[in-house]
Amino acid sequence: MRISFLLHNAYGIGGTIATTFNLAQALADRHEVEIVSVLRHRERPDFALDPRVSLRPLVDLRHEKEHPLHREPARVFPAAEIRYGQYSELTDLRIGDYLAQTDAEVVIGTRPGLNVHLARQAPEHVVRIGQEHLTLDSHSPRLRTALRRAYRRLDVLTTVTEADAVSYRRKMHLPGVRVQALPNSVPDPLLPAADGTAKLIVAAGRLVPVKRYDLLVEAFAPVAAAHPDWRLRIYGKGGEQARLRQLIEDLGLSDHAFLMGAAAPMEAEWVKGSIGANAANFEAFGMTIVEAMRCGLPVVSTDCPYGPGEIIEDGTDGRLVPVGDREALSAALLELVQDDERRRQMGRRALENARRFGPVPVVAQAEELIDEAVAARGSGRRAAAGGGRMRRALVSEGFAARDAAYAVASGALHTVRRRNR
Repeated sequence: MRISFLLHNAYGIGGTIATTFNLAQALADRHEVEIVSVLRHRERPDFALDPRVSLRPLVDLRHEKEHPLHREPARVFPAAEIRYGQYSELTDLRIGDYLAQTDAEVVIGTRPGLNVHLARQAPEHVVRIGQEHLTLDSHSPRLRTALRRAYRRLDVLTTVTEADAVSYRRKMHLPGVRVQALPNSVPDPLLPAADGTAKLIVAAGRLVPVKRYDLLVEAFAPVAAAHPDWRLRIYGKGGEQARLRQLIEDLGLSDHAFLMGAAAPMEAEWVKGSIGANAANFEAFGMTIVEAMRCGLPVVSTDCPYGPGEIIEDGTDGRLVPVGDREALSAALLELVQDDERRRQMGRRALENARRFGPVPVVAQAEELIDEAVAARGSGRRAAAGGGRMRRALVSEGFAARDAAYAVASGALHTVRRRNR
C-alpha cells in the first residue's frame, strides 16, 4: 500500500515532525511511504529519516520566498489556523496539485489546516485520515467552526489521547467519521537504559512560555540547595532562552542548571540522566515524557491537559503534580532525588510501562485503522456512528452554535478594531 503524510515543515524541530518520522519509518517495513513537506527552509531535516521513506517539499522557501503567489493570502488553508501567516496562494496551489496527482491510496494530514485541504481536495479514491496533534479545546471557536464543515469529508480523525477523542465525539458532529485515539510512538531505544545513579535531571522541548521552564528552574532551586551535587539540563531552543538564562543567574544556579541547546535525537542525553521533568501548562500528548520513560527515567510532570495523565501512572513510574504549583513540583523532584531505591524502581517501571508507545503496538493500531478505512471506502461504506446518535448530535449542535456565535462576535470585533486604526 502507498501511504503519504502531508506535513507542515519536515525540516524543523517539533513533536509532530518527530512522531510523523517515527510512524512513517515503522510503516515502511510493509508499505511504500512518503512524506510531503509543504515548506522547506534548509537543505536537510534536523531529524534523521529512514532512506526507505521518500521526502519531497512543495514550496522551497530558500528560492521561492518572494514568489508573487506566496505574497497573496491563502484561500483554502483556514484563516483561523495558527500557521495561516505561513501559507499563501502558492501553498494552496501546490497542495491542491499534489492531492490531485497523488498515487497514494492513503493520505494522512498532520495539522488542522492541512486536514482541511485533504478533506476538500483529495480525490474520491483516496482514504483521508486527519491527525490532531493539539486538542479540540485549544482551537479557537472560529477554527472549530471551519473544521466542523470540512472534517465531515474525512474517513478517520485521530487524536493523541483518549480524552481528546471523547471531546471530538461529544462536541463535533462528524457523521460517518471514525474518531480514534492513536498515541504518538517513540522508536525502540538503541542505547542501554539509564540506571538511576547519575545525579542529573533532564528536560527537553521548545523554550516557549507554555512549557514553563521558568517554573522548573525555580522548583529546582531548593533541590540544588539541599543536594548541591545534582544538576539540571534543559535541551531545546526558542524565544525564552535569554529570560531563562537570566533567571538561572538570578537564582544563583549557574553551576547547577544548564541550557544545553537543541539535541536530536535526544536518546543519548536522556540515558545520561536519572529523572525526567516536565513543567508545562499544556501538553496535547507529551512526546518528551515518553522519550524519557523509554530510556528508563521516571518523569515528574505537571498533570496538565491532556497527555501526562494518560502516560504517567502517578507513584509508579513517575509523579504528577498540579499545574503551576512550584512547591509541589519541587517536592516531587526532591522525593526522587533523596530516595535512590525508589528512583531506580520507578525508572524500571517507566521503561516497562512505556513499551506500549513503541513502534510495534502503535503501528499495529495505525495499520488496523488504515486497513478498515480502505475497506470501508472500497465498499462505499462509512464508519459506524454507534448508539446514541441523536443525543450526540443534539449535544454537538449546542457546541456548534456557541462556537459560531463566538466566531461572529470575534470577526465583528476584529473589523471594528481595524477600522479604528
